[in-house]
Amino acid sequence: MLKDLQKLKLHWGGVSDIVDRWLEERRELLVKYCDLIEIHDFDSANKNHGEKLKDFCEVMVDYVSVGHFEVYEELVKEAQAFSDKDGLRVGADLMDKIQPSTEAVLDFNDKYLATDDLDSLSVDLSTVGESLEMRFECEDKMIEVLHSAHLFELEQSTASA
Repeated sequence: MLKDLQKLKLHWGGVSDIVDRWLEERRELLVKYCDLIEIHDFDSANKNHGEKLKDFCEVMVDYVSVGHFEVYEELVKEAQAFSDKDGLRVGADLMDKIQPSTEAVLDFNDKYLATDDLDSLSVDLSTVGESLEMRFECEDKMIEVLHSAHLFELEQSTASA
């Protein structure tokens, strides 16, 4: 039984590592976003503006992809392992709330991969920034409901073993 608890702790510690790396990617995304919003007059002829936009799009799409195809999946597996039906229900609701921001991110990326016209970039950055803010709030809640709540249970189980 103690071995099973140790295996669980190692596995879920790995989930913590995945979440930590992902949150570090979020920090990088926010830095890239701030670099862009500091530019007041975007100029498509300015190579630096185009590079900053390209870097931002790459980091943003990577962040969203890791969330969907790695982090969310691991969080759901964890909740399933703990038979956390309420957490899974809340997680599904949060995923529904996150989906529109995924579409906004992909639309933004597609638009700026296809054009050098930066006339509407300031407005589009504001819009995608609002989507990201809502997404981050939902993701934080998902981490809290599907992961952090189980860390306490795991610590209690390990302490009593």
